[in-house]
Amino acid sequence: MQGHQPGNINPFPVTEGGSAAEIVGRMANTAFQARNLGQAVRVWEEMLRDDCTIFLGLAGAMVPAGMRPLVVYLIEHRLIDVLVSTGANLYHDVFETLGFPHSQGDPDEDDVRLARLRVVRFFDVLAPEHEFAIGERFCTDFSLTLDEDHSFTTREYFHLMGKALAPVAKEEGILTAAAKHGVPVYCPALGDSVHGLAIAEGRLRTGRRVAFDIIGDLLEMAHLSLTANKSAVVYIGGGTPKNYIQQSGVASYLFGRERPGHSYGIQVTTDQPQWGGLSGCTFEEAQSWRKIAPDARSVTVYAEATIALPLIVSALADSAREASASRQLPALDWQWEAGDSSSPAADRRPE
Repeated sequence: MQGHQPGNINPFPVTEGGSAAEIVGRMANTAFQARNLGQAVRVWEEMLRDDCTIFLGLAGAMVPAGMRPLVVYLIEHRLIDVLVSTGANLYHDVFETLGFPHSQGDPDEDDVRLARLRVVRFFDVLAPEHEFAIGERFCTDFSLTLDEDHSFTTREYFHLMGKALAPVAKEEGILTAAAKHGVPVYCPALGDSVHGLAIAEGRLRTGRRVAFDIIGDLLEMAHLSLTANKSAVVYIGGGTPKNYIQQSGVASYLFGRERPGHSYGIQVTTDQPQWGGLSGCTFEEAQSWRKIAPDARSVTVYAEATIALPLIVSALADSAREASASRQLPALDWQWEAGDSSSPAADRRPE
């Protein structure tokens, strides 16, 4: 873990009225996962001060758990530059943006009874199926407006969906904020979500085919990483978003180039490396694949994300305000077909 700085343990002092940044800063001077959480804030601040393109990988049921406004904050204040998410989080974002809430429930609920009531459960979160169906219908109807003669990257698809959501939004969502602020959103497992089901329903009902260019997505991500001055990664959970970002750090060989891998890394996970799964893969293991640079500044926080992420982002809202405000936004170049990939390109954010 190259995110750590040695020093003495400072026992945690309790004071009245401490800010999130002060509390997390004190945690950084203790030990174990409190220390790692504090180090994560410091590494993220370094990303902001350096000339980095910051990729966020979002997995797990973060939006149903109440984390949507937190991700919106990251987008609006450009604490991230590129988002890679599961399709499920992006569907729940649509659901909440349209004004439908998730509800607290009991993890010991009678699930057979819930099924009869058409209420779905995510541990201690509940949502009614009839409201899910309204959100799904929005996604289906949106998909039927798209040009059948064009193959869409998921970046294009979700940018257009964010613009379509904006006029009917009851809440600011991840997709609406990303469309407004020029943050590209990728979803490498689109079909593994209500978004995929909604597109399938439209095809069955009307015969219209929405085509996706998933290899175009891959090439765009590789090009974004290649043309960045430096790249940095933040992983919430693991899964497909994590690996998709990981491989972009080494995929420059597709363009006949070689990069050292991502320069900064933060991951928040409860998974362990000894089971061999990607979600528990350490940054050190990723260095063997050259996905993470040999001298990268990195830290892993072994904690449940709905505990760690609000603390980290709230601390950044206090401590990184100046770094964020003065940050020179990176050029985002996903135009891999444009030709020269030898240097950072002009900004090509969507209108």
